[in-house]
Amino acid sequence: MLAYSLSSLAAGVGVKSIAPTRHSELLPRAEVEALGIVWKGNSSSETSHDSLAELTSYPDDFTWCDKDGVNYCTPSLNQHIPQYCGSCWAHGSLSALADRIKIARKAQGTDIQLSVQHMLNCGNAGSCHGGSLDGPYQWIHSQPAGISYATLQPYMACSAESKEGTCAHGDWSCTPMNVARTCGTFGQECVGLSHFPNATIAEYGHISGARAMQKEIFARGPIACTIDAAPIEKYTGGIATQRSFMTDHVISVVGWGTCPKEGLYWIVRNSWGEYWGEQGYVKVKSGALALEQACAWATVQDFTAPERHNQYACFEDGSNCDASKPGADTPPAKEGAMLGKLHEALGGGL
Repeated sequence: MLAYSLSSLAAGVGVKSIAPTRHSELLPRAEVEALGIVWKGNSSSETSHDSLAELTSYPDDFTWCDKDGVNYCTPSLNQHIPQYCGSCWAHGSLSALADRIKIARKAQGTDIQLSVQHMLNCGNAGSCHGGSLDGPYQWIHSQPAGISYATLQPYMACSAESKEGTCAHGDWSCTPMNVARTCGTFGQECVGLSHFPNATIAEYGHISGARAMQKEIFARGPIACTIDAAPIEKYTGGIATQRSFMTDHVISVVGWGTCPKEGLYWIVRNSWGEYWGEQGYVKVKSGALALEQACAWATVQDFTAPERHNQYACFEDGSNCDASKPGADTPPAKEGAMLGKLHEALGGGL
């Protein structure tokens, strides 16, 4: 877990200096598999990625943040507040999934943000001291209720073993309170919710290489990838060009561009906040920072949204959705799907 990335071989544009070492936020393969995660796993032997049409050539410039004048990218996040937490593996994966939900919604309605803290509390795919690229999608795929929304379980940058900041004083176990919660007025206790907005995954997979990345991104949306982050800690702009051999961080790739000098480069959203880089983004030359070694994708199965008519409305204090009460055990994803089907049967559609 305390592995270090190799130093880079060349300086790139906009990178003022390179940190000699940094703690890896990616667990070694043995630790990943000990968590029950399939290394470079796919949800099936033949995935839908394999059947995607591969173009002879792709556009020189393509980004989901400005596709035909529409922004399908969800906001850049910061994994390091309210205290340091090595949860890039959860941030990168969930940001890419949230983008795909926005794509499915045709960029209509308010952005849906998924709960990184729910993943830290329950996902068994890592912690604030590191995780895996493939674990988040594998875990969400296995859960009938998928992942909750961030408004129900805000990010606290804590996991069970964390000692930093406020973490030592909290409970980060996987309980209904730590999946989705709300709190009543002064003097009332908070309650874990039995029904809550959530998103589920239909399929997931692992890919590598520039062509596979372009095919997946162009056809379906952003993806999560590993990267050597040491050379970009002090990145301020331009295109990072360093060659690397190891990765220690997870980001999401939302598109690509080309320039006369460097050729193809990736448009990368990090999870270090908008104060860093180009408002949370970095451009990475194709072949640099080991970015093309390992990527993960997921397809959206379902999500809670007004236009889908699949929300179970809880009271302001959560009293009608209190998970501690008898009978409050209907899986939200299944219930949401049933509500949607009922609405469709009544002529409303989805």
